[in-house]
Amino acid sequence: MNSYVSVSAPDATAAAPASEAAETFAARSGAGIDALQEKAGRGQKLLVPYVTGGVTEDWTDYLPAYAAAGADAIEIGLPFSDPMLDGVTIQQASDRALARGVTVESILTDLSETKVGVPLVAMTYANLVFRSGPAAFCRRLAAAGVAGLIVPDLPVDEAADVEAAAAEAGVALVLLVAPVTPDDRLAEIGARSRGFVYAVSLMGTTGERDTLDSSAARLAERVKAVTRLPVLVGFGVSSPAQAAAAARHSDGAVVASALMRRVLDGAGPGELRDEVAALRAALD
Repeated sequence: MNSYVSVSAPDATAAAPASEAAETFAARSGAGIDALQEKAGRGQKLLVPYVTGGVTEDWTDYLPAYAAAGADAIEIGLPFSDPMLDGVTIQQASDRALARGVTVESILTDLSETKVGVPLVAMTYANLVFRSGPAAFCRRLAAAGVAGLIVPDLPVDEAADVEAAAAEAGVALVLLVAPVTPDDRLAEIGARSRGFVYAVSLMGTTGERDTLDSSAARLAERVKAVTRLPVLVGFGVSSPAQAAAAARHSDGAVVASALMRRVLDGAGPGELRDEVAALRAALD
C-alpha cells in the first residue's frame, strides 16, 4: 500500500455497527444505489450532479434542490487539501469549504440531518479514508446515509481493504476507468466496481470545457462491453448538450465543475435547481 501523508484531515471515527448503518441508509434513501442499475436497465439516462460539502453555510439545501430537479444520485465532495485529480474550480470550492472550518465529521453530521431521497455518493482521497481506517470510515459514511464512495487516487490493485470495508458497511465502492486503461484492467474494474462505473472522459483533471472529448464515447463503449453496471461519464461534462452527448454512448453523466462554478459565483439552491433541471431535460 502506498504511504499517504495526513494533511489537516478530520478524524471520522464515529462507527455505528454495519447493520444499523445499513438500516439508517435504507430508511433515508429508499431503494439506494441499486436503483441506478434498475433505471439504466429501463433505458433511463442517469444524472449525478456534484456539490462540495461545506462550500457554503447552506450547502445541504442544494441536495433536495438537485433531487427535485431530477438527479438520480448526488456526488458529495469531501474536501481535501491536495486534490490531485481536481481542476481549478473544485480546488477553489474545496479551499473555500476548508477555510470555513468544515471536516469530514461535520459534513457527515450535516448529511445525517438532511432528507434527500436519492442516493448520496461521497468522493474523496485515500488520505482521508486511511487516516481513520477504511472500516471506521465506511461505517461512518453509511451511518450518515451515504450509499457510495469514490476514491480517485486508489488503484484497483490496492483497493482490497477499502473494498472489503465498504462491502461490510453496505457502501458501494465506485471504481474509475480512464481512456488509457488496458482491456484486462478494464474488465477487472468492471467486475469489481459497485453501483456504477465512473468513466473519466479524458486524461486530465476535472474542469469546465467547451467540448466533450472524443475519447469519452470510445471509453464508454469499451466499459459497457465488460460490465452490466451503469457506466457514467464525468470530467469536463459542462452543459446540457455535452451531457446528452455523453449519454449517447453511456448510461448518463456526472456534472461537477460547471455546477460548482455557479455556486462559487453566488448562485443559490433555486438557481442550481434550474441548472440541474436543464441537464435532466437534455438527458431525457
